[in-house]
Amino acid sequence: MSLPQPDLGKSSNDLLGKDYPFHGTSLEVKTKTPSNVAFKVGGNRDSKSGTIAGDIEAKYTDKKNGLVFTETWTTSNALKSQLELENYLAKGLKLDIATSLTPDKGQKSALLNVVYKQSGVHTRGALDVFKGPTFTTDTVFGRDGFLFGAETAYNVTEGKITRYAAAIGYNAPEYAVTVHGLNNLKTFTASYYHRVSADVEAGAKAVYDTKATTPGVALEVGTKAYLDSAAFVKAKINNSGVLALGYTQALRPGVKASFGLALDTQRLNEFSHTGPTHKARPPL
Repeated sequence: MSLPQPDLGKSSNDLLGKDYPFHGTSLEVKTKTPSNVAFKVGGNRDSKSGTIAGDIEAKYTDKKNGLVFTETWTTSNALKSQLELENYLAKGLKLDIATSLTPDKGQKSALLNVVYKQSGVHTRGALDVFKGPTFTTDTVFGRDGFLFGAETAYNVTEGKITRYAAAIGYNAPEYAVTVHGLNNLKTFTASYYHRVSADVEAGAKAVYDTKATTPGVALEVGTKAYLDSAAFVKAKINNSGVLALGYTQALRPGVKASFGLALDTQRLNEFSHTGPTHKARPPL
């Protein structure tokens, strides 16, 4: 059987959350050298504040030994390093060490991750060294399309569980259904994803928060349609009447442009829009 997806509900989340560039204009450029070193430069301008944030990243990959080393420097002067080692000590085992240092603010972080995956099971463990320290683990079991998952976080210093969640779902080749209990089972979500045809996808998500000040269930429904092999459009609307539209066009191999528009259908005379998001990737 296929490996279960550790992120239950990912298909519907991607359908409803990605390719809607509302919050600003971004640029991303990627290149790769013959020596397996890849470089990426990215930047984003926030449409509300006008601030620009960016980063430069260098990544070295050794596929033979399952080694990946990534170094990133951001415009906020944060230095990030990540070392990944997969299938080296044992098949299905991945070790990951991620660190971050911001000298100006004296901030630092270190996260140790362990992932183990086999047919029918996917489990992860993470230790946040400087926050708590806190140990987080999650496991997903899969059988005959059914998925069962749980997550918990344990504060080592305080000696108590600080967060827990559970999920159940069913994945089929053309559709997926997932129910989550999040935030210590105080927030519940239900989502579905359906590949209607080779060119059309549809999905919806409902959220009920027992602690929300506004009673009721938040509902969002959306769709994605491929116009051809190089372009697609997306649309979604929620129960507040906000309609979102997105269009993505591949201009050439490695280069694409995305455009987004958000409309409050209850206040059509006061709609707001944002500029396009561009992502440029030279052919490798």
